[in-house]
Amino acid sequence: MDRSFVLVEELAGTGGGENDRPIVVVRLNRPKMNALSGELLRELEEVALALHERPPGAVVVTGSERIFAAGAEISEFEGPERARELGELFHRALNAVASIPRATIAAVHGFALGGGCELALACDFRVAATTAQFGQPEVLLGIIPGGGGTQRLPRLIGAGRAKDLILSGRRVDSEEALRWGLVDRVCEPVEVLPTAIQWASEFARGAVAAQAQAKEIIDSGLDGSISDGLQRELRGFEEIFRTSDAAIGIKSFFENGPGKASFTGR
Repeated sequence: MDRSFVLVEELAGTGGGENDRPIVVVRLNRPKMNALSGELLRELEEVALALHERPPGAVVVTGSERIFAAGAEISEFEGPERARELGELFHRALNAVASIPRATIAAVHGFALGGGCELALACDFRVAATTAQFGQPEVLLGIIPGGGGTQRLPRLIGAGRAKDLILSGRRVDSEEALRWGLVDRVCEPVEVLPTAIQWASEFARGAVAAQAQAKEIIDSGLDGSISDGLQRELRGFEEIFRTSDAAIGIKSFFENGPGKASFTGR
């Protein structure tokens, strides 16, 4: 697929070590508002699936310096059948982003509304500009979120706060979003992308195989009972000891103390 709405840039890691892994920046590129059209969602799914096949050290998802994404392309709302089509596109693309087997960080400038907020929710972490705004305003159109907002938002900030945003359609600024746990870090607009890239680089220098295992167990565990989740953890705990990184990390602990291992990612 020839992509025009989703750009991909690979950056060298910032650690300077031999096992420093690249960071991939995925940028939405559909001026003026980065509205999430069907074509953009198809491109985003393609990019995310490629990152499953060849995962980098970590991933940053961003928009323009003015706006992350204002939401779905409303001109494509054409009734129930088309709504289901668009909803399926949203779910496929955002589920593909959510399941990338590396740490993912949304770097948010300006509006992250509707589908834009849902894309940020599909990432593991969110860095927001002081000027950023988040919301699920679908109810103001007489509809509901269709890209995962009714499920990911309450899992992140609790049912009461999620209902507040979804049922009212109101927006929250970055400071309120930080207090609620909707975002993880807030900084000046010029620092948003550098902060996200630096944070991603810290993950990329780590034991990425263990990170991927832990992320999958956490995410899948949220869908079931704690007993099922503990069984997943037990299987994962056993499996991770088959990796080279586990042997490297334990050996390094005894030789050099904690936090000194240089992992291979295998």
